[in-house]
Amino acid sequence: MAGDGYGPRTAVTGGPVELVVLWAGFPLLGAGAGGLLALVAGWVAGLPWAPVQWLFNLLDRLPEQQAIAGTAAVGALAGLVLAGVGTAERLAVTVDAAQVRLRRAGENRHVARAETRVVFVDSGELVLLDADGAELVRESTDLPVTRLAAAFRTHGWGWADGDPHRAAYRLWVPDLPGLPAGADALLRARDRAIQRGRRDDARELRRELGRIGVVLRDEGKRQYSRLTGRAVTPGAQEPTSAERGPDGR
Repeated sequence: MAGDGYGPRTAVTGGPVELVVLWAGFPLLGAGAGGLLALVAGWVAGLPWAPVQWLFNLLDRLPEQQAIAGTAAVGALAGLVLAGVGTAERLAVTVDAAQVRLRRAGENRHVARAETRVVFVDSGELVLLDADGAELVRESTDLPVTRLAAAFRTHGWGWADGDPHRAAYRLWVPDLPGLPAGADALLRARDRAIQRGRRDDARELRRELGRIGVVLRDEGKRQYSRLTGRAVTPGAQEPTSAERGPDGR
């Protein structure tokens, strides 16, 4: 823990061991794979069905030591690139009594404790929900759940050992009744994005659904949905201005 303007805070990260694995292990594995590629180049070059024959023929014509050194260097460089990507994509979570900061790939998100009702980990994703059951955050993470739970509980956040709304999810199928207007079209579009492996599109469509009160959880390529307290379903009426509170809700 360390002190700052918000008082004591707790940081949960992958730690130095993970960095050693990334920055030492990946280049070593890459170098080993590259060297092995040079050693088997002659054999692979004799296989008529093998892909990129020109590359294996080129390696086979080079002096063995030169080929091994070159492919090992390329493999080590590829390992360094992967280590850099892996380091940038690590989620770092810093919690204090007032807010949580989530940092990944140079981007920072801050969520206030006052906005958050409950925090939990669901299928490898850190989730923060507000009082209406809407998602404030859903971030994939491999950080130890025990360390995350201890960090949030230490600073007085509402931690749950699982999704408190899990029983409310329904398997989505086209034309599923009871959804807000426009939700089915968005879910169809997201289903296509999932089937085609377009993860960025799927994430953006998840955010759009969240804005109209639909929360999702994925199991494989199947979508399960539930409604938040803000969802307006067919047949329901939105509250009038007199029924809304002073904050407009």
